[in-house]
Amino acid sequence: MTTNTHPTEQPTPTHIVARLWIYQAERFPVIGHGVLIAAFSFSAVSYSSLLRGHVEWPRLATVAVAFVSAFLFFLQLRLADEFKDFAEDARFRPYRPVPRGLVSLRELGVLWGLTLVVQLGLAWWLEPALVPLLLLVWGYLALMSREFFVRDWLKARPLTYLWTHMLIVPLIDLYTTACDWLAAGANLPHWGLAWFLVVSFFNGVIIELGRKIRAPQDEETGVETYSALWGPRRAVLVWWGAVLVTAISAGFAAHQIDFAGPVGVLLVILLALAAVVAVRFWQNPNTSRAKAIETMSGVWTLLMYLGVGAAPLLWQVLLRG
Repeated sequence: MTTNTHPTEQPTPTHIVARLWIYQAERFPVIGHGVLIAAFSFSAVSYSSLLRGHVEWPRLATVAVAFVSAFLFFLQLRLADEFKDFAEDARFRPYRPVPRGLVSLRELGVLWGLTLVVQLGLAWWLEPALVPLLLLVWGYLALMSREFFVRDWLKARPLTYLWTHMLIVPLIDLYTTACDWLAAGANLPHWGLAWFLVVSFFNGVIIELGRKIRAPQDEETGVETYSALWGPRRAVLVWWGAVLVTAISAGFAAHQIDFAGPVGVLLVILLALAAVVAVRFWQNPNTSRAKAIETMSGVWTLLMYLGVGAAPLLWQVLLRG
């Protein structure tokens, strides 16, 4: 494998805000992630509302708490990676923000602590019954940050590593939907929510696989990608399999809210596009076609959430209006 080259480093700013702004651009782009997380959280709230038979726009407070909490959960996932991967990054990826000294683990730890305070405050403000669910997500995230205390065992089993780490996504989704159903006075969610959580799990798998499928010439020493572990063609087949399973799950989720027809049309279009992207990479696994897989993963996830959650609610609100 070859080592990727990286642009010449600019002088490091002294102010923490400036350094964190550079950090987010490299490791957690606020706008790019924010759009996807907004679709994720709004659709989760919308889907929960439809399952309850409540066909109205969600309260602004519900949407805001769901979005901010979900955004901070995903930021915490990135921060957890910085801590658990520090030794590997220092050895193999010294160009990343922490190893090169842009930000320190201590500063990121303080940022992490602030996100916990914000989430706890929002949960208590919207509905105190959210706090146990918040602790559940935090607990699982803490276990993930320690690699469940079996790091070497997990590293030797890529599929097990993948699904154990992707379980955090439906847990986050359960919390964001609870901003609706718990705040509305329900003790338990509607059973149909299970299908939406399955969609969330496999959407997470698609994103994770998509960002770790590379062309052979782009593989880096010490960076574990699925294309390096399984070969580029096998990796893209697994990615396509995850896409197909997500589509089936989304069909069942849409059926729970009587929106299977429109979602079925969307699924056919997206499956065709994903198939084209997969076949093109299969035929010639180059850099641009690997990037297309990552892009398609993001587009798929965005439209899947909007199609199953936000669009059905919008449609029914318009019909009633």
